[in-house]
Amino acid sequence: MASYLLVGLGVAMVLEGLLYALMPGGMKRFLSQINEMSPDQLRLAGLVAVGAGVGLVWWVLN
Repeated sequence: MASYLLVGLGVAMVLEGLLYALMPGGMKRFLSQINEMSPDQLRLAGLVAVGAGVGLVWWVLN
């Protein structure tokens, strides 16, 4: 089980690193937009991302 967690963490790091490497200007704009969002909007976006991630992992493993 721990190996799945480490693999998932590694994949997340690769994807995030690719975004910064391939489009640094776009990431700077994205982060500035996040800075302007309200805490409730960020919380909702985080919950949606968690739900999508759990659903994707469940779908892949079943």
